[in-house]
Amino acid sequence: MESTVASKLDALLRLQSLDSQLDEILRVRGDLPEEVRDLEDEIAGYQVRVSKFDEEIADLVQNIANRKQAIKDAEKLIKKYEEQQENVRNNREFDAITKEVELQKLEIQIQEKKIREANFQIEQKNTDIQETKSKLSERQKDLDTKNAELQVMVQESEEDERKLNAAKEEAKQHIEERLLMAYNRIRKNVRNGLAVVAVKRDACGGCFNTVPPQRQSDIASKKKIIVCEHCGRVLADVEQKAVVA
Repeated sequence: MESTVASKLDALLRLQSLDSQLDEILRVRGDLPEEVRDLEDEIAGYQVRVSKFDEEIADLVQNIANRKQAIKDAEKLIKKYEEQQENVRNNREFDAITKEVELQKLEIQIQEKKIREANFQIEQKNTDIQETKSKLSERQKDLDTKNAELQVMVQESEEDERKLNAAKEEAKQHIEERLLMAYNRIRKNVRNGLAVVAVKRDACGGCFNTVPPQRQSDIASKKKIIVCEHCGRVLADVEQKAVVA
């Protein structure tokens, strides 16, 4: 039973060592991956905005086309009414047709006003598109620069990262699911990612709270899995003190 528990603790220590090395690789990259993601999201937002402006302009263009057709229809009616005026039989018919002509002329004025408004909106949206594209271009340059920096960093550590991940997958095979889940849960809940530590200088290697001598003895014997009563980390070993001659 002792060797079984000891082997579990050794496997956890190895997994922690591999994860710590992977954490260090990510730490060296700093905020660069997040900055790249933020720029990608910002660029996507600008692209959506430009696409929306394009759709709105297309709707306005169609609206203008419809209003121009309405003007043509009104002009045809005016011509028709004017021809009818030449054959009216009395003043009442003449006045009625005159009123229809005036209504169609008013309709033309309204449509022309709406067309001017739509053209103005198109001009504004084209200006907005140019401003948005300018910002998009600037952010794209920033993204290209950040991506280039990130790629250099990734390439520098790519092989090490691949080996560490492969070793990590192999190490996980020697740890039962229950322990692995507990390990991952602790890692998520602690700031430095250390879920499994050794006792160093009579203190927990994670939170640095003092570990009593008897508890250190139990940890060193590796007969059972013991966690720090202060931070909950697994205490997998006790670092041997240097012997002073």
